[in-house]
Parts: sequence; C-alpha cells; structure tokens
Amino acid sequence: MSSDQPLLLEIQKGESKTLEFKQQLPKGQQIAKTLIAFANSSGGKLIVGVTDDRQLVGIQDDIFELQDKITSMIYELCAPQLAAQIYIENIDGVELLVVEVARGSLFPYYLKSVGREQGTYIRLGASNRVASPEHIQQLELQRLNISFDALANYQYPLEKLDLTVLEAAFKAADKSLTLEKMLNLKLVIEEQGQRYASHGLLILLGQYEHVMTQCARFKGTNMSVFLDRKEYAGDLFSQIEQTEIFIKNHLSLRAEIRGLKRYDYLEIPENAIREALVNAYVHRDYSNFGRNIKVAVYDDLVNIVSPGGLPNGLTEADLLQGRSEIRNRVLARVFRELGYIEHWGSGLQRIKQMCEAENLPTPEFLETNDFFDVKLYRPVIESESGAIGGAIGGAIDDSSGVIEDLGGAIEASQLTERQQEILVLIRANPKVSYRSLAEQLGINQSALQKHLNHLKDAGWLERVGGTRGYWTIKKEFGGEV
Repeated sequence: MSSDQPLLLEIQKGESKTLEFKQQLPKGQQIAKTLIAFANSSGGKLIVGVTDDRQLVGIQDDIFELQDKITSMIYELCAPQLAAQIYIENIDGVELLVVEVARGSLFPYYLKSVGREQGTYIRLGASNRVASPEHIQQLELQRLNISFDALANYQYPLEKLDLTVLEAAFKAADKSLTLEKMLNLKLVIEEQGQRYASHGLLILLGQYEHVMTQCARFKGTNMSVFLDRKEYAGDLFSQIEQTEIFIKNHLSLRAEIRGLKRYDYLEIPENAIREALVNAYVHRDYSNFGRNIKVAVYDDLVNIVSPGGLPNGLTEADLLQGRSEIRNRVLARVFRELGYIEHWGSGLQRIKQMCEAENLPTPEFLETNDFFDVKLYRPVIESESGAIGGAIGGAIDDSSGVIEDLGGAIEASQLTERQQEILVLIRANPKVSYRSLAEQLGINQSALQKHLNHLKDAGWLERVGGTRGYWTIKKEFGGEV
C-alpha cells in the first residue's frame, strides 16, 4: 500500500460514512440516493470500479460517457442542486471513477421524484437511510444556523416555571441568574414583545418526560445478566450527578502510598467520566422523543451512548483533530457558563489524555448508526483464566473503604466480582459444598479453589471441619450480588 496514493489508503479501510464502492455504475436513483445522503451528512466519495470486498476492477465503459451520464442524473434527480466533482483516478494502472460530494448548505437534499418528506436521505454508517421527520427538521435548522434548543416552546408559560434548580446551579458557580442573562443565553426567547421558554430551558429544568437517563450494571462483559439498574429523570443537573454517582458506585478504588499517607483513586479518572457525561448531554438529539442516554458498566468498561450520532456532519476523523460542532448551543453555553465545559472541542482529547496518563487502554469514540458511543476501559487484572476487567466495586459497602484483617488492611474493592459472589453464596449457605459453589458460579472446581485460597489467605474465609464442615466469613460483609 503506497502512502503517495491517498485514495488507495481510503479504499483499504472499507466502506464508511463517507465512502461507498460500486463495481459498475448503478441505476440513476441509487447513485442519487448516495450523493444526497453524502450532502445531508458529512460529504463523501462514490467510487466506481471497486468491489464490495475492496478489489480494484476498474471501469469497463467509456469513462467520459459515464461522467456526462452522472452529471445529467444529478441535475434531473436531486434537489436542491448539489455540486459534485467527477474525476478519474489511476491506481497501479487501474482506472476508477470518483464522484465526490461535499457536505451541503441548502438542507435538506432529496429525490425530486419522491419529495422532501420521503426522499431525504442521510448516511448512517456505510448505508443510506430515509431521514425521519425529526432529522429533516434538524437539517432545516442547520440551514438556518439554529439549534433545536434555541427554539421557543409556546406551550409552557414562562411565569409558571420553577427556576429554583437553575438558580441554585448559577449560585453554586458564584453567578446570578437574571432575565437579561437568560435572554443572552437564549433560555428565554423574545418574540413580538412576548417572552417564551426555549427548549433548552425546559430540558434543563426537566420539563420533558422523554429526557431521561438509563443506567445498568451488567455481570461480565455483555448484557445477559443485570446486577443493578436505575432510571433518572428530572432536571439535567441532577441527572448528570446521579449518573456519575451510579458509575462510581460500580467502579473500584485503587490505592497509592505516598510517604506515610494513603491516597485512594477511582480506577477510571473522575474527570474523564464527568467529561464524557457532559459531552453526552450537550450533544444528545433532544428533538427525538423516543430515545434516552444509556450508561452501562461492564467488567471491562464503562459505555456511554447518546442518541443522535455526531452533529452537523462531523466524522470520527474530525474528532481526533479537535474539530468541534455543537448540536445544542443553548445547553453548551449554559454548561460553559457554569464551568462544566472549559474549551470548545477539547473534551474528547482530554478524556483520552487523562485515561492514557493512568496507563488505561485508549478510550474509543464511535458513531454507531444514529448514536454516539463512548467506551472508557477499566484497568486489566490477571486471573486464572487470563486477562479480565478490573475488580468490581459497589458490591461491598464499607464506609472507610478499608477492611482490617490480621495481616494489615485489605481494600474491599480488591476482591474480584467472582470472589464477591462466593462470599454472598457462602453467607446464604455456610454449608454449601465445593461442587455446588462451582455449579452456581459456572466455573470448574480448580478455578473455584484458587478463589477460595485467595479469600482464605486474605483473611476473609475460614473452613471449619472437613467434608461435612462449614465456612465462616471472618469479616463484616454487606455486599449483594
């Protein structure tokens, strides 16, 4: 693969939000749908002469005739008129036809024959999808350079709104919330001498029932078994705070001794968690009433998923370069005013830097269909079966965070989830057999024995009697699995 052939490098990465392959020139509407989707999303390239599995087969027909044909298709089928660059690329003697379309500005683009409501297409991953009414509205607002949260909602009388939560947030930041401030931040919209609440204000105050956060702690690394789940509604400040607490409660602490003092740290930096959460709330698509922010804690990672994908034509490559596009400008301005946001466009980079500084795996930022997906990886520890996620906290509640044992102090969070489960099962039935324990845990007796040996060595367990004996838990244990 030659570095002086950038198009070849793109092709080798496969089809994506901004790239589509065609072995031969398809029918007119197929081309039009793809180009419309590119124009409504992040722009992109349609390459003719490449198979789905990235093989370069080249163009068999007269290339100049194809160029003219495509130009005519665009003019006849697409509205508003979109601009496309059509050119030939020669890669190692293979001629390819490239149709390149930039992100447009006259949104929405659509198929003339179908109309705007059914003929507007967007790009989701490597496919074209008919845009929903909500997405069409978003495109219209982008054309007008207006964000959804800056629009007035005429159904909520401003004078009947309780601003206590918002006033408290401003007071905590040593700032006052005046009418002038609310007008400047577009929390209040003035039209024809009347003042109305904006969508942004109503979102912040928790006036929309559809704005909620769903949190879950799953056993293992998939969603097959719930250990805990919560739903948070109400004002946005409390949702962020409660979600942050939920995450922290299901993570472990790590200890560091400096001199004579011991310092406890969360296994994932708190600032990284908070930054990721604020990013999710600021960039969520609030115009879609059917989807929530979802937070999942697994053994190996914390996953924060926000509906709406990347805003305003951003790509994952743009994010890595620090480019910023804000979907909800009112919310973003308020959060910056209150100190939740420091610098535009730097949040994801800071998350990456904070995690890498703690020697954690690099976080992932992905656009998956119409969602934006953040994965914060937990530290890896070694078990008898190899590398697994970090030890699971939140199951043991000890106010000091330290449980005294005969050999000194052992952190409760140093127990793996499996070891916590063993303690729960033994507490429920001190006479439980080795075989029964292994069966309930779904592991073999050899693996079980290693966990039991660790618990005994650490002073948690003692075996009394032989095969007909029983177990005793030697420390205060309040956990539930």
